[in-house]
Amino acid sequence: MPFARMFRIDLGRSVVLLAVLATFAALAIGLYASFQVQRQMLIDSTLEANRVYATKLADITEEFFANSRQQLGYSSGQISSRFGDDQALQDEARRIRMQVRRFNTVLVVDASGVVRAASPASRYLKGERLDNPGSREALQQRRALVSAPYVSSRDHLTVFISQPVFDPAGKYLGYIGGAVHLKRGGALSALLGEHFYKDGSYIYVVDRERRLLYHPQLERLGTVVGANSVIDAVLWGENGSRRLINSQGMDMLAGYAMVPSSGWGVVAQRPTEVTLRELDGLMLEVLGETAPMALLTLLLVGLLASLLVRPLRQLAGAATELDAPEALERLRRVRPWYFEAAQFRRALLIGASLLHQKIGKLNLEVQLDPLTGLRNRRGLTASIEQLRAEQQPFAVIDLDIDHFRQLNDNLGHERGDALLREVAEQLRNCAGPGDLPCRCAGDEFLLLLPEADAAAASRVAERLRQAVEALPPGPLGGVTLSLGVAAWPAHGESPEEVFKQADEALQRARQAGGNRLAVAGDAP
Repeated sequence: MPFARMFRIDLGRSVVLLAVLATFAALAIGLYASFQVQRQMLIDSTLEANRVYATKLADITEEFFANSRQQLGYSSGQISSRFGDDQALQDEARRIRMQVRRFNTVLVVDASGVVRAASPASRYLKGERLDNPGSREALQQRRALVSAPYVSSRDHLTVFISQPVFDPAGKYLGYIGGAVHLKRGGALSALLGEHFYKDGSYIYVVDRERRLLYHPQLERLGTVVGANSVIDAVLWGENGSRRLINSQGMDMLAGYAMVPSSGWGVVAQRPTEVTLRELDGLMLEVLGETAPMALLTLLLVGLLASLLVRPLRQLAGAATELDAPEALERLRRVRPWYFEAAQFRRALLIGASLLHQKIGKLNLEVQLDPLTGLRNRRGLTASIEQLRAEQQPFAVIDLDIDHFRQLNDNLGHERGDALLREVAEQLRNCAGPGDLPCRCAGDEFLLLLPEADAAAASRVAERLRQAVEALPPGPLGGVTLSLGVAAWPAHGESPEEVFKQADEALQRARQAGGNRLAVAGDAP
């Protein structure tokens, strides 16, 4: 009989068991739901970041071509009246190559395809007739163009940018053009290479024929990419982002954009596994820290459930002995059931509060850059959306480290990381209490200054520039910054336009030699 009573199913045990199971299920579902929400947020934010990144690189590449054509167009006008002077043509070819530093080779070719001048002169002989796709296309089109990529006679994957030369009477004399190697050593490859990630992310560029023009794996340059929905979309002229299984069978999160003048597609992508790896670790950490409190919560729930059924048990016991003298007294001693119900509710609130605290911690950690501790792009995006919603004016300082890639190569990656941390520390020191210092990517930093105008931001930027320049010589000294300043609404109708203006100001500061700042709207 005692054994049977121990294992019998009664209301008390059923309620306790159901309450414990329900609480455990709620905690598990909450953790699972939190994981799924954060997982999707990471995927969505990575897709958007890659889309913005690919668009930025496409714009940079388009600007590279536009500037190249502009430079060649100016030179075309300079030599049109001196096309018969070989020395003048040679001097102009050499000037362009040495001054612009965009072209591996600069050529002046007459209307019959014969080389009239070349820089460097050792690569082509004067009087040599060119017969490559870039030259043929330039002679046939007789207009400013960017050629389709081709393999040159010296086995270089090359794109040729050319500008026709006409005499004052409108007669076609030939063209002036520059060859850009797409492998290492070319200006365009170096420009794209500055944006290479170290966390499994990378960028690549394809032409209209799906041929790889830039890729971190050099052995793949020139190969044709097979089935790939992102390449299909970008070659149709779309700009966007999507998740896909690429031609190598990898699950990737890709953003893509087209370069209009050349029809190239720029793709920035990151493995989905790498994106979610940090979240997996954080969720395991949250689960490990939550487990003891979850166990305590389950024990408390069991106790509260027992208190919930205790009045019923007491009433049932008293009901079996109504004919006993003490029955009325026992009924009077039964405590109201709603008191225990309030305690049960309190236990659930404790469990929910613990879960929300862990979610809040997770939200904060995914917005921080693990190397410097500054806010990352996700944290910056959240702050921008808040400023936009409140219509609060702000200023932005866009900055990067001059020649960081060279410093990183010379000092090593560990010293390079230490340099990034030091610049981040200087950025914190110069930032005000309400300012938001961020690390966007690589050596690119940004300082968001709410309620500040361009003048105030310029003072902060100059103080930061001087602070970094004043670092003592040594492993982390001897470095400088280039900075761009813009303010909203003074320099744009939208925050995106202001950030673009700040980036353009940064580019002007960098092109002017670095270690300086430029303000949006100021004359270069």
